[in-house]
Amino acid sequence: MLGVSIYLGKQSEEEQADYLQKMSDAGFKSIFTSLHIPEDNPELLVSTLKKLAKQTTRLNMELICDISNTSIKNLGLSIETLPVLNEWGVTGLRLDYGFEPEIISQLSRQMKIALNASTIDDNLYKQLQVTGLDFNRVEAWHNYYPRPETGLDKEWFIQRNTWLKERGFLVTAFIPGDDRLRGPLFKGLPTLENHRNMAPFLAYMDLKSCLVDKVLLGDPSIKPETLSQFITYQNGEIPLRCTITTKCKASIELVNLKHRNRMDPARDGIRSETTRSYAQQDGKKLTSENTINREIGSITIDNELYGRYRGELQIVKRPLEADEKVNVIGNIIREDLPIISYIGSGERFKLIITEN
Repeated sequence: MLGVSIYLGKQSEEEQADYLQKMSDAGFKSIFTSLHIPEDNPELLVSTLKKLAKQTTRLNMELICDISNTSIKNLGLSIETLPVLNEWGVTGLRLDYGFEPEIISQLSRQMKIALNASTIDDNLYKQLQVTGLDFNRVEAWHNYYPRPETGLDKEWFIQRNTWLKERGFLVTAFIPGDDRLRGPLFKGLPTLENHRNMAPFLAYMDLKSCLVDKVLLGDPSIKPETLSQFITYQNGEIPLRCTITTKCKASIELVNLKHRNRMDPARDGIRSETTRSYAQQDGKKLTSENTINREIGSITIDNELYGRYRGELQIVKRPLEADEKVNVIGNIIREDLPIISYIGSGERFKLIITEN
């Protein structure tokens, strides 16, 4: 699942509604918000939360609120009356410090609960079992880290997620944005330090390989072109942005086809299983051109000299020498080169042509 973060009072109600509609349409179905608002604004806390909850309910999105004992008081509620938030449209609470196992278990029987993924240990896990935690309503959520150099180490992160998954937890983590960043540091809001200056979609793909079930955007927004990458992926294709150097219309037609990596994946390249038959069916003319050394990320098409392989499009995964039978017709952009490694056997992918 994909999700976004909303910071109460930072947008007008109309701007917030438009943003949520756009993200919902793109496949983002989870929302995180924090209720840690200063004590002198309890009315603002209640009114803005209710407005957000109404919007998310209309879009059928889940709403998870980060809550503390202080914010419970600011809401005019108590532990016993917290489930009234369900009536407002809040679907779950992220609990951190200050909540006893008995209270956590009690709340889990009434609504979804998110626990701090970094601090759950064997002792707490056993106490939660004893006190009757409803594990079907509990998830493990990692923090995001605003200050540079404080994000989590990837190796530890994977070990921690392995431990959590063995105990049945769904795992959530955050990626940074690339448009409007959250202050006061404006340095991105990732869970992993490696992701701080990484493109959001690449960070998302990396988290998916780290035993993460739900990925949320920590910052307030992403660029339109980044959102389009997520939309493409939600439609079942891994997006790869590229530049095309050839003027050959037949080659450009092949680039614009729907692609799928062969079920028997090659060591040296991603092989589109759709292009060869298409080129040969229509008798496309693919003369030899730009038969240069092939770097990682080169987009190639086998030309007329390759006989029955004529028309096969590949994306190069390791440096290869020049071959008179292979035309280099473009390149994956530098930012998207790491995405190539996530295209496995039978994976569908889309080449998105950008400006040179």
